Amino acid sequence: MLVKYKNINFLTLLLLSLLMTSCGNEKTDKAEAPFVWEAANVYFMLTDRFHNGDTSNDTHFGRDSETGVLRGFEGGDLKGITKKIEEGYFDRLGVNAIWMTPLMEQVHGFVDEGTGNTYGYHGYWMKDWTVLDPNFGTKEDLKQMIETAHAHGIRVLLDAVINHTGPSTELDPAWESEWVRTSPACTYKNYETTVSCTLVENLPDIKTESDQAVALPKELVAKWKSEGRYETEMAELKVFFDRTGLPKAPRFYIMKWLTDYIEEFGIDGYRVDTVKHTEESIWKEFKELCNYSFDVWKKNNPEKVLDDNDFFTVAEVYNFNISTATAFDFGDKKVNYYDNGFNSVINFEFKYNAESSYEELFSRYSAILNGELKGKSVMNYFTSHDDGQPFDAKREKNYESAIKLLLTPGISQIYYGDESDRPLIIENTNGDATLRSLMNWDAIENAKETQQKITHWGKLGNFRTQHPSVGAGVHTMITEKPYSFSRIYKKGTYEDKVVVGLDQPKGVKKLSVGSVYEDGAVLFDEYSNSEVTVRNGSVEIDSPFDIVLLALKN
Repeated sequence: MLVKYKNINFLTLLLLSLLMTSCGNEKTDKAEAPFVWEAANVYFMLTDRFHNGDTSNDTHFGRDSETGVLRGFEGGDLKGITKKIEEGYFDRLGVNAIWMTPLMEQVHGFVDEGTGNTYGYHGYWMKDWTVLDPNFGTKEDLKQMIETAHAHGIRVLLDAVINHTGPSTELDPAWESEWVRTSPACTYKNYETTVSCTLVENLPDIKTESDQAVALPKELVAKWKSEGRYETEMAELKVFFDRTGLPKAPRFYIMKWLTDYIEEFGIDGYRVDTVKHTEESIWKEFKELCNYSFDVWKKNNPEKVLDDNDFFTVAEVYNFNISTATAFDFGDKKVNYYDNGFNSVINFEFKYNAESSYEELFSRYSAILNGELKGKSVMNYFTSHDDGQPFDAKREKNYESAIKLLLTPGISQIYYGDESDRPLIIENTNGDATLRSLMNWDAIENAKETQQKITHWGKLGNFRTQHPSVGAGVHTMITEKPYSFSRIYKKGTYEDKVVVGLDQPKGVKKLSVGSVYEDGAVLFDEYSNSEVTVRNGSVEIDSPFDIVLLALKN
């Protein structure tokens, strides 16, 4: 090297050396842990309530009637989410996947269910699956948001609704009877009264069981014609049905429209709504169509492909719990949704299990996920948009909530504001509106106590993201008191190992790690940002915290 560069002066050599060192460091930084869906840290938000990035799209379609408290559109949009990704908010929390409520065009009118006028701000009242609701943004906004998320290593889940349209209003008549049923309302006594019925009064139920070819709803045809895109949409439908050979039945139209978002934008997965309210076989059909579209997107965009993961689907099967593992019991029938197209199912039991001790919680979940559910997953949560009994309704357990949610095996789902104690009890609200307040950005930006809470969530979240063993590894208790455990994840030639200490003494603490690391191994504590060396099977750490998050130093 010296001979080759003998004519280069000392300063140039120094700069070259620094550049090579910088490049080397960059390469090390990019040698990140593989993304594993079973260990993902998912952030879920109501698109309308998270952040308003474009005030010019706040009102459309004359949606300006007075509503009940928190039952109208509040301005949150895709540009707002993109802005927070760019600012590094999700990076700070260690989030590696985001899930948003549905973005498609909502009914234009409102309903009054005894709670004041309500618009489709939440995204689950579909009027047209083929376009985004302008209150949320444009397709260009969605494209920008997804590309920005991917640049930050964040996967994107959209929300799929096939079970129902939006309610009938003065502006939004119900579709024809070939498409939907408007009665009876579900009574949930058995399989039939859960599936072949409307979820609630005035929520037209798509006839997903039908294989009969039907024409498009007249209202949708008129809408497309008025917007000048009828011919384009019809041509695309012809291509889809010609390729697949599927009947022009209601469910396949909707599946076509939903899979278009995969093929056009490269979304990474779908959270699927109201899964148990349709025939389970349709979800296998949906997954096959999703996989096809994901493969097409990857083929057309090889430079944008993040990894070799398949398209991901997670089911919302209301009241599914990890205790029953694969089977959901309708009373007269049991259904395994993993066998019908799903990688994961939302776990409604977690908030109850979390009342137990750390070890009881962690070891139980590890045993199930590495046993009966090996290769599958559950998505754990404490708070959501429609669960009226959250784990910490009064926001008094922030510290504990972060530890239990982010360190329990399985997928963790943070609901927007869990980390910042966004209030869940809002005066004068009715029903689930109290769970859907505006994100408390003022406290996040200005309150020191809130910032400290986010730091706590961020340390745990980033540790989870950097180490798939936390969510997908095998759990083993090391010591009962003070409590410590290991997690080890292996897949192919890849191995990840961590040791965690909880309820440790503040100040000097000694942890046994010999069952995981050899003497001389250099470890890094993510919580205190300190480096230690294994000696005689142990490490000694002096920090003001009672948490230790250990892994091999990169």
